[in-house]
Amino acid sequence: MKNATAGTFRLTMLPGEKWWGLCSAFGREMPFTEATVFKCDLRLENYAHQSLSLLCSDRGRAIWCPEPVGATIAGGEIALESDAGEIALVERAGANLAEAFRFASRTWFPPTGEEPELLYFSAPQLNTWIELTYHQNERDILAYAQSMLDNGVPPGVFMIDDTWQHAYGEWDFDRRRFSDPKGMMDKLHAMGYKVLLWICPFVSMDSPAYRALLGPGECGAGAFLCTRVNDEGRTLERWYNDPASVKWWNGRSALLDFTHPNARRWFGGELARLKRDFGADGFKFDGGSVSFYSQGFPSFGPGVSPAAQSALYGAFALANPGSEYRNGFGFAGRPVVMRLHDKPHTWDALRRLIPDMLAAGLVGCPFICPDMIGGGEWTAFLPGAPFDPELFLRSAQVHALCPMMQISASPWRVLSPEHQALFRDALALRQRFAPRFVALAKASARTGEPMMRNLEYAFPGRGYAEIKDEFLMGEDLLVAPVLEKGATSRRVVLPPGSWRADDGRTFDGPAEIEVAAPLARLPHFERVG
Repeated sequence: MKNATAGTFRLTMLPGEKWWGLCSAFGREMPFTEATVFKCDLRLENYAHQSLSLLCSDRGRAIWCPEPVGATIAGGEIALESDAGEIALVERAGANLAEAFRFASRTWFPPTGEEPELLYFSAPQLNTWIELTYHQNERDILAYAQSMLDNGVPPGVFMIDDTWQHAYGEWDFDRRRFSDPKGMMDKLHAMGYKVLLWICPFVSMDSPAYRALLGPGECGAGAFLCTRVNDEGRTLERWYNDPASVKWWNGRSALLDFTHPNARRWFGGELARLKRDFGADGFKFDGGSVSFYSQGFPSFGPGVSPAAQSALYGAFALANPGSEYRNGFGFAGRPVVMRLHDKPHTWDALRRLIPDMLAAGLVGCPFICPDMIGGGEWTAFLPGAPFDPELFLRSAQVHALCPMMQISASPWRVLSPEHQALFRDALALRQRFAPRFVALAKASARTGEPMMRNLEYAFPGRGYAEIKDEFLMGEDLLVAPVLEKGATSRRVVLPPGSWRADDGRTFDGPAEIEVAAPLARLPHFERVG
């Protein structure tokens, strides 16, 4: 093992060598090769996705740093910049990509062995965002939940999204739109759902919570990132700040500083109260991106990086089992459920799902959901918007055989009866394989290996590194979705072995075959024997 202190690390790629890692947002750019021109900086940004300072190659080499790095890849050279923490190169972590990743996992981020909430894998997730957007309310939430049951969707994790609350930081139901929030939660539980509440680390600067956190007392003073450092220093007794106005997608707000015990104490108390008073089963932790902590505002804990701040916020997800954490740096090996960042309702965005999901597994986040079906941008589902039902159904098919499936836009609103029937077929296919996916999640919790794998990972050295439109679930299920508008067939690369297709035919690999793929079909193959 070769180490470099904080500073610049350079490595020349071997001829033909290919690399994976850094961030799931760059799945389509992977593998990084001698022809790659690429740059990112995980010290300042996690690109709204899952990130880790890890690179593994198909030659069995691995590069690691426990802290975020800046990375430049060009001219066949990998250059990494670290502000803190040594950068390690292991020349013989294994003979291929899978062996290099397994070495990295057991050496640098061994799995805890704790399982995530298995309901994420046994049933589709429901999220109220696209249907209700900034108008979350008791009546429509209950109607949405019941409509799913009425149409054959089994109850699973149910997420009530942003604006259920009074304001950011005022974590109580808005009683203008929720007349009986506890009764609503009880009804959702009676339907069979586990209910998550959307939450974030921002506090509106005109709210009672903001004023309380500025004042003296157990949870007062020092809870926010600030615009200046008090001259009297950072001792807990003397730390008073001038809260910074931090920019995020909903404007500007104060941002909790998780290096200060007052922020941790107050936020933890709010979450405990939501569980106790309303029966919340967990939370959708949003807004923890590294970029929000990299706007140059001081924290109570000196020298704490933006990525470390993001990770401290993520620690609340770990303390609340069953929750979803949106994104962040350095969650490899932990039982954290995450989702890809919201993508637009386009075919190009659909083509990004598979490579980004595969990349998430290779930065140590196997429990990953592929956005929301049809994309997460709510404006695409408004009346009169350019909605494409074919795209929605092909997206549902990708979700059907991924680790998780999340419904937000209601199929019963946006699809015709004919297309609704095809959606139900995708849902039924999902449920047929759900027990296998639960078993895969349990295995990943023990081993740290991805649930969803690219062909190069499972069948190294056969020229599969550039295949980004197929994937394996575990070792024995090959999935080849249709990702092009209007396509009714597709080419499928079959790896070695005997593979039984969903139409009952059996093929021997390695081979390349052309299969019919009308809108009603998701081509997939199970390994025989």
